[in-house]
Amino acid sequence: MSDNTNPYSAPDTGHVWDDNLRELTNDPPKWWMMGFHASWILVLVYGLIYPSWPMLTTHTKGLTGWTQIGEYKKDLAALDKKRAKYEDQLPGMSAAAILADDELKNYVVRSAKVLFGDNCAACHGTGGQGNPDFPVLADDDWLYGGDINTIVTSITNGRNGIMTAHGGTLSEAQINELADAVMAGNPTSTPLFASKGCTACHGADGKGSNLFGSANLTDGIWRFAAKDQRASVVYTITHGVNFPSDPQTRNAIMPKFGGTKLTETDIKKLAVYVHALGGGQ
Repeated sequence: MSDNTNPYSAPDTGHVWDDNLRELTNDPPKWWMMGFHASWILVLVYGLIYPSWPMLTTHTKGLTGWTQIGEYKKDLAALDKKRAKYEDQLPGMSAAAILADDELKNYVVRSAKVLFGDNCAACHGTGGQGNPDFPVLADDDWLYGGDINTIVTSITNGRNGIMTAHGGTLSEAQINELADAVMAGNPTSTPLFASKGCTACHGADGKGSNLFGSANLTDGIWRFAAKDQRASVVYTITHGVNFPSDPQTRNAIMPKFGGTKLTETDIKKLAVYVHALGGGQ
């Protein structure tokens, strides 16, 4: 009710509840009226300054000509100007040269985070921790090598290593014997490791080969990690990896990103980023 008004003597609207509860016709408080008038004046001023009112085929442009798209382009231009100091250097540099320049490396690692999220995180996880059945990139265990040039090659050309399925050539007992040796981190403890040709890819010491992308079987780091790791090892020995004649073989193909998917500069950025994730070599 407004100031200086007696609610008991003021006229009412005729609406009465419970015999004595009346709806009065008092004017609104002054503070409320001031706020009301300030609000419509603000709407009018806003509508004059900014694009606001719809018309048949367009809208009012506003006295300032401001638009969200214009603001976006202005901010993007300012950002590109700041980035140009670094971006202009990248096309003519190798990934190794970028890695050797601390300031440029720090810029690339920060800016490549979005690239990694868009192209790599679906398989390798947002932090390189690896999703189920995909390699971890945040450790120092590398199937094909972790030097910067090898990482560039892996991203550019992809990877498609093959492990033979041994389910048709080894007995269940032999597969279990090999699995036990691998689980113990000492695959060479069983003569089967050499006699069945495992050394050809995994080496005489069982530590793998970057040339073939074969896993180190002595370090307890699993390419196909699982809750029941022994069962996973048995499965891999039985059905192999990317082995074409076994329909149950593990699928472990990394697609190529060179050519049409990513530019050379983007690949170098990603290589530097991945190198930083896992400590590189």
